[in-house]
Amino acid sequence: MNDPQWVQHAIWWQVYPLGFVGAFPSDRPPNADEHRLRRIIEWLDYAVELGASGIALGPIFASRTHGYDTTDHHRIDPRLGDDADFDELVTEAHRRGLRVLLDGVFNHVGTDFPRYRDALAGQDASWFRRTGSEFATFEGHGELIALDHDNPEVVDYTVDVMTRWLRRGADGWRLDAAYAVPDRFWAQVLPRVRADFGDAWFVGEVIHGDYSAHVRDAGVNSVTQYELWKAIWSSLNDGNFHELDHALQRHNDFLDVFVPMTFVGNHDVTRIASKLENTRHLEHALVLLLTVGGTPSVYAGDESAYRGVKEERVGGDDAVRPEFNSPLMGVDEQGHDIYRLHQYLIGLRRRHPWLHTAATSAVQLTNTQYVYQTRRDSDVLLVALNIDDAPMTLSLNEFGHDEGRIVAGSGAPPEDVVSGAEIEPHGWLIIAPT
Repeated sequence: MNDPQWVQHAIWWQVYPLGFVGAFPSDRPPNADEHRLRRIIEWLDYAVELGASGIALGPIFASRTHGYDTTDHHRIDPRLGDDADFDELVTEAHRRGLRVLLDGVFNHVGTDFPRYRDALAGQDASWFRRTGSEFATFEGHGELIALDHDNPEVVDYTVDVMTRWLRRGADGWRLDAAYAVPDRFWAQVLPRVRADFGDAWFVGEVIHGDYSAHVRDAGVNSVTQYELWKAIWSSLNDGNFHELDHALQRHNDFLDVFVPMTFVGNHDVTRIASKLENTRHLEHALVLLLTVGGTPSVYAGDESAYRGVKEERVGGDDAVRPEFNSPLMGVDEQGHDIYRLHQYLIGLRRRHPWLHTAATSAVQLTNTQYVYQTRRDSDVLLVALNIDDAPMTLSLNEFGHDEGRIVAGSGAPPEDVVSGAEIEPHGWLIIAPT
């Protein structure tokens, strides 16, 4: 499935609104009169300065707690504000050239969802799946009630919700827990939505399984590339670039079918600055994100090396979903460096939009030193990653190039044209062959 044309230039800045504006968790939940959703508007210029071309929002619809227990898909969560606040956010984002991606939870609903409360009271329960005599839940979470995706009314409801918010200005949808929803459900919903909004983009949250099959059978444009996310931090921690190379070969196969949504952090995982055992390798993770094919997403705060560890307990997501105050407040020296590197590499990617569908191939590979070409047709960059304690010597002749221009690297500013280079221990380099 082809992406809308605008997606080839998309670089998302992902925001988890309830945490970002301090609405959840909160000792005293705010009300709609506080219009906290508008606080995100104050950060739109920051997103533009970072280089993002879109804002990927977490849940903004009425719910009891974290937003993924939706109680009304037609209403903005009163802890965030109201419809007018949403309209203003979209207007201001679009005025700056930023797209807006919404997060839709259509696998399950919260226990205050009106039809579920009616079902508990003995009325029509056909909207919900059952496991024996009990209502089915999402992965055992008793407060998340699974919808029956074979019910035509659930199909109609989902189409209605998605078209409603696209009509109000959204540019696409992230489909939460898409891996738990039958592909045949999306195959019924999405064509009807696209009939009115052919330029919208749909990305399914898929963690494991056959990504290409999900795209083909469900009809989504993209899925979340968790395989590559895991390979990036794991290979850097373990000193095992063979794992990364294997993941990138699979990534090439995906790119033959669709363009995955790539990331090194999001609202559901430990922040990359906390995940990596050597924070010098934050740069390597970012270089990978922004030089391989995909539609990249940067989780708010990661661009400044924010820390946060996800824990498997009640409230275990809170550390990775903090409230945001002023930009770069409290950020240490490394955080400022990482922010500037984000700006530079995002700029590099936007100057080379062909990277959206670029394939990678290893030209030098050991456990701790990795050189790969990222290429589409005649466009090519050479990327060298060194996580060894020893320097790494790079001779372009060995890779079929006489010389090249250093466009980015650690430890030194770019040079004009070179025939080789030495990459410092735990350093990296990007060269444009000439």
